[in-house]
Parts: sequence; C-alpha cells; structure tokens
Amino acid sequence: MSALMSSVLNSNNIQAINIPNVFKLNTTEVEISRTENGDLLIHPVFNKRGDALLSVLTSFDDEIFINELEKNQQESLLMQDRVNL
Repeated sequence: MSALMSSVLNSNNIQAINIPNVFKLNTTEVEISRTENGDLLIHPVFNKRGDALLSVLTSFDDEIFINELEKNQQESLLMQDRVNL
C-alpha cells in the first residue's frame, strides 16, 4: 500500500492526527515511539486485564485460597439463618 496523506490538528499542547479508515485501530490506546531517523511508530496496545487477573490468581496458594473461600461460605450461611415465627 502506498503512503496516504493526513492532517495534523493542534490544540494547546496536544497534536492529533486523523488516521485514514484503512488504518483503523481496534483499540483505545496506542504506544508511540520515534525511530533513530525520526519516523513515528504507532503500536496498538490491547487491554490485558484478563492476563493480569490470571497472574494474580495463579500466585495464590491453592490450599489457603480454598480454605478462605470455605470460611467465607460458612460465615455467609450463618448470617442468612433465620427463624420463622
């Protein structure tokens, strides 16, 4: 694909570039860097919340985690115990 021209918008201390639809990004964040010869590189950054959550969960000791879950379950059952009049 040949290069496309686009406009640069200036507002206070921010510049925005209109990205043509053929280069559409399916993300809300990008990483921008500059090469040694001055070219700008734009890389999409995808949300990795699932990876972070998995990392935290796998760092738990399974036995401690299961014991805490069972303890919380027992406490919640006791609080829900009601007497019918």
